[in-house]
Order: sequence, then C-alpha cells, then structure tokens
Amino acid sequence: MRYSNPQPEPDDDPAPAVADPATGEVRVLARLCDTCIYRPGNLMHLAPGRVRQLADQALADDGHIVCHSTLPALAPRGTKGAICRGFANAHGRAILALRIGAAFGRIVEVPPPAKRT
Repeated sequence: MRYSNPQPEPDDDPAPAVADPATGEVRVLARLCDTCIYRPGNLMHLAPGRVRQLADQALADDGHIVCHSTLPALAPRGTKGAICRGFANAHGRAILALRIGAAFGRIVEVPPPAKRT
C-alpha cells in the first residue's frame, strides 16, 4: 500500500516558536506590526469574522497567534517568531505563554521585523 505525503498548504505550515527553550524567554511584539490583523481596516484582507475565529481557536487550545510578520514565508531570514501584539493586547491574561513568561519574568518585547525584500 502506498501512502502519499501531500505538501502542506501555506496556512498549514507550523508557526515558529515564540519561546526560547534555552532561556525560557517568550517573545511578543513591542508594538503592532504595520499590517496587524488587529488594526482597523482589514489590512490583511481576511474574511469577515476570521480574526475572531483565529483568536477563539487559539484561546481554546491554550495557544496564541503568532505575528504574521514573523512567519518564515514573510519575514527576513533569521527572524524569530513572536506573539502578535494585537492578540496580546486583546487577550493578555488569557494567553498561556504570556502567563508562564510573566510568572518567570521572561517576557521579551521585540520590534516588528523589517519588511522582507
């Protein structure tokens, strides 16, 4: 029997880690990125209700939303994943990674990455 291993869709790519396993530091953007899904105006052209759906799913899974500007397909090489500032502002105390990071004093605010050229 042969099994196929289809290529994942871009939305299925695993999100980059937002924590450094060596130090325990949890990265969160210091400010909203230029096209944050939490900015007014639907700058990422998401379907109506998509931000709420993403947030609800992340919270239900004790997860978080990784800032899209830190995703490998969009960020400059070497950029590390970070929690979306808009998501953190909206749901801070409900985000498990931020609660753990705060408990150990290991939250690091990082600037949004430069745009990929």
